[in-house]
Amino acid sequence: EKEFLWELLSKEKWISPQGELGDFKSNFTKEGYMEAIRKAKEYIRQGDIYQVNLSQRFSIRCSYSPLLYFLLLSRINPSFFSAYLNFPPLTVVSCSPERFLYLEKNVIQTRPIKGTRPRGRNKEEDEFFKRELEESEKDKAELVMIVDLERNDLGKISKKGTVRVKSLREIEAHPTVFHTVATIEGEVKEKLTPVDILRACFPGGSITGAPKIRAMQIIEELEPTRRSVYTGSIGYISFHGRMDFNIAIRTIIFKEGYAYFQVGGGIVADSSPEKEYQETLDKGLGIMRTFEVLKDEKNLVEREILSISGN
Repeated sequence: EKEFLWELLSKEKWISPQGELGDFKSNFTKEGYMEAIRKAKEYIRQGDIYQVNLSQRFSIRCSYSPLLYFLLLSRINPSFFSAYLNFPPLTVVSCSPERFLYLEKNVIQTRPIKGTRPRGRNKEEDEFFKRELEESEKDKAELVMIVDLERNDLGKISKKGTVRVKSLREIEAHPTVFHTVATIEGEVKEKLTPVDILRACFPGGSITGAPKIRAMQIIEELEPTRRSVYTGSIGYISFHGRMDFNIAIRTIIFKEGYAYFQVGGGIVADSSPEKEYQETLDKGLGIMRTFEVLKDEKNLVEREILSISGN
């Protein structure tokens, strides 16, 4: 079985284990990103917005197979809402940890993420970062703002009086970071389709800001590159009306010999530009680590693939 898997990966050019890799480049300098944060904070001070999500985009020259990358990423940074979409010349690989909308029967659910800390290098450091996130008043305030926004969005498509916060703040442990997550639910109004629901709620509040429309305008002004798939949504709608969509964060686009991914964070009145910049790097760590694995010798890549397959 091991030989068969490696033969399969080697058989066609688009899934070859061979390739070349360049260096990471951002569409911001560090100072440029921090200056964008300072401008966002000025909009907050003036009362335009309460919160806005700002991101930076990284690019890297990469001729490796996107499928190979996806297999490695699934091992190194497994996530709840992964996706692999191959639409030549574009391939999208997502390891999103965030649920945008889930519809089962007539119950709609959203689970916004706000609040991030890196995982520690040992148990003690891990507990320190987890406790720091638990006790952070700034992160609590960020999540409450977005919960309020998401309650409003679900209120548009839910029966009166049915929208509720099922869980205000839970900590989730992921391979490279801790996140705080809320869960909001509602009972969908009759005759609304999954497409109606998507139209009413899109895009997600956690990756735009509050108020949503003004935050989107400020994002358009401050970010030098259009987001494309990033912070959109990937999911499915079943024939029975079930729906599950992610927020397309931790998502990589492979196109014409390059790979692109964006990482960002929520900016509020007391945000530290230095810390917000570092948070984007923490969020991108799993993606970057996976690219680093591709630089290693073939036998390391082979071991990773075979461990994914359970052999």
